Amino acid sequence: MTLTLEQFNQLATKEDLKELEERTASKKDINKILDAIDSFTKKVQDFEAEQASNLVAHDRFEGRITALESSAKAAI
Repeated sequence: MTLTLEQFNQLATKEDLKELEERTASKKDINKILDAIDSFTKKVQDFEAEQASNLVAHDRFEGRITALESSAKAAI
């Protein structure tokens, strides 16, 4: 089977493949991106845990203040 001129012009050359290789992300690049995402996710999870802890502490202090106010009103 012979190729037509149009089919021949569509064949990839070594230069085309080099360009494709340069544009394609390597496994190393993808791993760097995934590591960065993992690191960011860990920081977000830590921040959310810290917020929850602060909220619990705030609620605890608010309860204490309410109890002190109640006992102060009872003493008056």
